[in-house]
Amino acid sequence: MARPRLRFLVLGDSLAFGTGAARAEDTLGMRLTADLADDGFDVELSVHAVPGAVSADLPRQVRAASAPAADLALVVVGANDLARFVPAEQATAALAEALRGLRAGGTDVVVVTAPDMSMVPFVPPALRPVVSAACGLLQQRQAAVAAAAGATVAAVAADVARAFRADPALFSADRFHPSSAGYAHIAAALRPIVLQAARARRDDAAA
Repeated sequence: MARPRLRFLVLGDSLAFGTGAARAEDTLGMRLTADLADDGFDVELSVHAVPGAVSADLPRQVRAASAPAADLALVVVGANDLARFVPAEQATAALAEALRGLRAGGTDVVVVTAPDMSMVPFVPPALRPVVSAACGLLQQRQAAVAAAAGATVAAVAADVARAFRADPALFSADRFHPSSAGYAHIAAALRPIVLQAARARRDDAAA
C-alpha cells in the first residue's frame, strides 16, 4: 500500500525555525517529520518560520507558503510578542488572520501556544509571577482563537516550562533558545498531538 503523502508546513518564530539547535535534524520540523515518517507518512516538509517573527508576521508567512496548500501546518508563535510587549489582542488578531488563510486553503493546523517566558534564566525571580501571568493571558487568547478557527491547540507550555526550569541543559548557550536536547523535549510533547492531527486527516481522506 502506498504511503499517504503529507505536505507539512512549519510557521512562526525562532522556536519553529530551530534557533539554538546544533543540527538541522534536531529542529522541531525535522524531528516531527521523522515521527510522521515513522508513522507511515510520506512527508514533504516546508519551513517558513523566521527568527524574530511576531504574530503580525504570520499572514505573510502563510501567503509565501500558499502554493501548493499544505495538508498540515504547525504554528509556533508568541515569544517575541511577549518580549516586545505586543498587546495580546493585537497578537491574536494576527494569528486569527493567519489561521483563516490556512483553513481556507484546506490546511489542518496545530497551534502551539506561547511559551512561559518566566522560565528563561535571566528573568529576575521577582518578575517571574508577572511574566508568567502575561504569558498565561496570551496563551488563553491564542487557544480561543485557534479553537474558533477549527485548529488543534497544543497547550504544552506548562510541561515545557517545568522541564526547562529543572534542567538548564535544555537551553542553548544563549540561555534563551532551546538546545538540541530542549527541542527533543518539546518535540516529544508535540508528537502525539501532531500525529493525531495527521492520522485524522488521513482517515477522513480515506473515508
